[in-house]
Amino acid sequence: MFKKVLAGFTASLFLISGITSSFAQEPSKGSIQIKGSDTMVNLGQAWAEEFSKKYPDVTVAVTGGGSGTGFSALINGTCDVAEASRTIKEKEKALCAQKGFEPYEAKVALDGLAVVVSPKNPVSQLTIDQLADIFTGRITNWKEVGGPNMVIVILSREVNSGTHIYFKEHVLRKGNEKGPEEFSPAALLMPSSQAIADEVSQNVNAIGYYGIGYVTPQQKALAVAKDASSPYIEPTIDNVKSGVYPISRPLLMYTRGIPQAAIKAFIDFVLSDEGQKIVSKVDFVPLS
Repeated sequence: MFKKVLAGFTASLFLISGITSSFAQEPSKGSIQIKGSDTMVNLGQAWAEEFSKKYPDVTVAVTGGGSGTGFSALINGTCDVAEASRTIKEKEKALCAQKGFEPYEAKVALDGLAVVVSPKNPVSQLTIDQLADIFTGRITNWKEVGGPNMVIVILSREVNSGTHIYFKEHVLRKGNEKGPEEFSPAALLMPSSQAIADEVSQNVNAIGYYGIGYVTPQQKALAVAKDASSPYIEPTIDNVKSGVYPISRPLLMYTRGIPQAAIKAFIDFVLSDEGQKIVSKVDFVPLS
């Protein structure tokens, strides 16, 4: 009799444990604060909208400000998820450790950076070397790259932007993140990708860069070649996915330690087939 009671009690424990585990995996009522990369704002909002339909008791707020701003908010505990278009820096990891947590990283999508000019500008392709010379200020007139005799107006994201950092390291410094190259002092620092898009659409002299999801018919995306002997590749989803477009990068999410409850459910949704279909709809590149 004792053995039967013990077996029944043990089975009940397993059942209760399973129920508890099941509840622990379900998102509870509450809110998720997401902050960071301006490149990812529209994508994050699209994810949040669909996630809220599945879990109406969880509210998700998404704001931009740049990858650096997102990391600062994560470190200070004022956001739950930092969206980033660059990897976290060692000094930011050290600040996380001081706050008592290890940042958890999830790759959630892919992106290609488009270099854009006015549709009225006849220049349609440039090499990485030419782009580096333009954005560092060594080339200052469009006629030096086969265009009209016009002074080039350089548009860049602000320094706290992951897009700014990625472009500097992979175009200006050509992969050497510790290189000395910097943006020209004449570059106009713009607060968002949309601000660059708006300026390029009305300024025939301008050149700027941002994620391919922001390109519209009001801007012309240039084909880019690794060097003068390489083919010019257009910034399309297929070219980013295949890896042939030379200015591509991952898009990331960071949390304060391994995500739990509602935050875990949100990231799981982002990585699901449904979440990755949203990536395509917003003109970014899904992971698979």
